[in-house]
Amino acid sequence: MNKWINTGIATATIILSGILLTGCQDDAQVASYNLSKAADNFEVQRRIVFINGITDEYLFEVIGKCSVEPDTSARKLDVTCRHAANDYRKHFLGISDNTPYLVEQLDSVDVSVYYTRITFKPQTIIPDVDFRGGSDNE
Repeated sequence: MNKWINTGIATATIILSGILLTGCQDDAQVASYNLSKAADNFEVQRRIVFINGITDEYLFEVIGKCSVEPDTSARKLDVTCRHAANDYRKHFLGISDNTPYLVEQLDSVDVSVYYTRITFKPQTIIPDVDFRGGSDNE
């Protein structure tokens, strides 16, 4: 019986510690996280610009509701944008020593500085499976 009590106390301590530690974030950290979460849900209008560092000319520009994911090890930027209800487009932009990029948020977004946003999408639990195969057993 003591084993169950000790396990319950340990679990409650871990949960309480997690709650207290997340409560110690600054308002800016919570707002930044919530803005990023809103952008990943295609709720933020952005402008992404790649610039030629030698000529100062724009190389590429994307404007829209876009999620940005930098991949520094591969020296690229993945940009996924929603253009319409079921129209999504993904761009892979290479980064070099002379091509910096800028991601600008164009519109204000109402996010909370008091509550961390958590998105739960139950429809992602059951995947949309595509079967590819041939009738040959080779």
